[in-house]
Amino acid sequence: MRNSKSERAGYWFIMPWLIGLLLFTIGPMLFSLLLAFSKWDIITGVQSIEWVGLDNFKTMFHDELFYQSLKVTFIFALVSVPLYQVASLLIALLLNMRNKGMKFFRLIYFMPSIIPAVAASMMWIMIFNPEYGILNRALALFGVQGPAWLQDPSYALGALIVMGLWGVGNTIIIYLSGLQGVPEELYEAANLDGAGPFQRFFNITLPMISPTVFFNVIMGIIGGFQYFTQAFVMTNGGPLNSTLFYNLYLYNKAFTDFEMGYASALSWVLFIIILAFTLLVIRSSSMWVYYQGDNEKD
Repeated sequence: MRNSKSERAGYWFIMPWLIGLLLFTIGPMLFSLLLAFSKWDIITGVQSIEWVGLDNFKTMFHDELFYQSLKVTFIFALVSVPLYQVASLLIALLLNMRNKGMKFFRLIYFMPSIIPAVAASMMWIMIFNPEYGILNRALALFGVQGPAWLQDPSYALGALIVMGLWGVGNTIIIYLSGLQGVPEELYEAANLDGAGPFQRFFNITLPMISPTVFFNVIMGIIGGFQYFTQAFVMTNGGPLNSTLFYNLYLYNKAFTDFEMGYASALSWVLFIIILAFTLLVIRSSSMWVYYQGDNEKD
């Protein structure tokens, strides 16, 4: 029997969240959708909003910087998402060993994640400096002449991808929690059957943590396509637009050129791209994600 008093109390408890969702998420999204079909210079006020239909989307087909920002963002996402997942999982496997002092190493690997992105970016600008940066000095010890990382269009995007490894601490922690949920009995049974380390990893560890991999891949895709802060602080899209990420171009259109309608159209295109990749991963998950309850349902 339904208890109406309890239901009303529940609604009152979630009311602040609902109001916040309407005011700060759904409301701005609907306004942005309206602007995507409009022309609006933000500094002239809302009374100057002019309906232009599909013109903003047609403009994209002739916008070279739109294609350049898409290219940069796709390269970054397609390289960084698998690279960061593999690196995070390998480090998590090392940190999952029950050796003395492992808590200290877990803390060391997680600490970079709590440093603000702007502060970390400033630090990496110094590391990548071609004259006094620690990276080129380390390469010089082996007789290698390091490039001007952030000033050379051939290296700037690669430098940002390498820098991203600095902030994989959160992903490592999630993998670590997944690894610690794998039942020890499975490894003991595999050892009795004479399974080696690689067999244990591919036949036990990887299937058991596949839901964790699935979650991290989804979050990695969303984060990769929304990359902004480091590129804004370290290169501002340069040199020669080699690090002009999609979100950075969108920001420039909205708050430098004040073309809020075009920026809104760009944001909805990005939303559709992220949604498409996310749905693709979700649809494929039935082939490679294993849930313990699946066998019970069968």
